[in-house]
Amino acid sequence: MSETASRSESGNPLVYLEHHNYYSDTKIRRILRDVKTFAMVGASTAWRRPSFYAMKYLQHKGFRIVPINPGRAGGEVLGETIYGSLAEAPHKFDMVDIFRTSEEAYDITKDVIANKDDKGIKYLWMQLTVRNDPAAELAEAAGLEVVMDRCPKIEFGRLSGELSWLGVNSRIITAKTLRSPKS
Repeated sequence: MSETASRSESGNPLVYLEHHNYYSDTKIRRILRDVKTFAMVGASTAWRRPSFYAMKYLQHKGFRIVPINPGRAGGEVLGETIYGSLAEAPHKFDMVDIFRTSEEAYDITKDVIANKDDKGIKYLWMQLTVRNDPAAELAEAAGLEVVMDRCPKIEFGRLSGELSWLGVNSRIITAKTLRSPKS
């Protein structure tokens, strides 16, 4: 697996992990079959947010989702108590799904690593548009398997053949609410 590196404006090296440009269906399928419980960092109580939609879909498919959101700690979403941090959650979880920005992923990854043994974490997943190669490198060095810039809801639907809510195999799945065309 080759890596390329360059330097940022501050002179710090930027690592680009080429092995994260592509994930085989076999790898994604294996991870989704192994995972029973997710911690979703950035879970939202707002039904229009992608994290809410993904959480609802994954719960419907039999996954337990433990919502993590410091701004909503103590509240509830989709029947689950929201916790302020990974450490506060009394549960074990196989995977942490980051629903935050790429910039925030590094600090979240450090928290995942600090809690991985106590919580049983094996996988770190970064949502669509979330890619942080230094965070992935740090997580892999700590023994975690990493997926970036993918959505477990979309991957589950794609790999199970359920690519749309209507049961039509359109080969397209979206987290956005579709609107009827205007006349």
